[in-house]
Amino acid sequence: MSTQRRVIIGVIILLILCAGAAWYWQSYITGSVKGVMSNTTWEFTGTTWKANGTAPTCPTGTLLRSPVDVSTVESMLYPGQVRGGDYKPHGGFRFKNTTKKVTVRAPMDASLTRASRYIEIGEVQYLLEFVNPCGIMYRFDHVYTLSPAMAQAVSSLPQPKKDDSRTTFINPAVSVKAGDIIATVVGFPKSKNIGFDWGVYDLRTKNAASKNAAWAASHGAELAQHGVCWFTLVAPSDTKKIKALPAAGGKTSDYCK
Repeated sequence: MSTQRRVIIGVIILLILCAGAAWYWQSYITGSVKGVMSNTTWEFTGTTWKANGTAPTCPTGTLLRSPVDVSTVESMLYPGQVRGGDYKPHGGFRFKNTTKKVTVRAPMDASLTRASRYIEIGEVQYLLEFVNPCGIMYRFDHVYTLSPAMAQAVSSLPQPKKDDSRTTFINPAVSVKAGDIIATVVGFPKSKNIGFDWGVYDLRTKNAASKNAAWAASHGAELAQHGVCWFTLVAPSDTKKIKALPAAGGKTSDYCK
């Protein structure tokens, strides 16, 4: 074999090794649930969340991408407030009642771990819970038409019952990448109430509100005490747009200051 040919082969091998290293590192810094991170899971012990295995470090900077095009949103709901007489650790987005479709995308690499299919106001609704192995959970509720991949993932859920939104574990969990389409129709199309709920939870630590013993005693440890102000975790340009939106439930929030 000539020296020139050996050099060419050596360069090709080096490029392949570099590409593999780049893929591995990108998977690491984005918290991908695929590859080396797929074995890390989180479970609620009854009082707190615990990682089964060594959790990777969450990305720094802009942690999430907005799950929707914010320019199409008519109003928003703040997380961490009382609405309709109940405490809501999640927020959400509302759209004009003439909206036909709303594309909801995964804001972060994660695994679909639990889901629910139920009936509310005569329409089938889906609740989907995703967890990134680094310890970030996000939940969508009141999604109506799922993407083909998500529809397949929840196809074995129990048949929907009226007002029974109890979740079922998805086993094995189904991974998604940031930007993957989750749903294309949300809310209650028949009654033209178009919107969906979005909650984000940091399972690694309890939030500042929970430091108040009286508050913690009346707010659940599974979700409320881990809820975060998600619109401060998206790109600054989206944060600015979201803050400028009308707040359908007011701007009082235990998470957003």
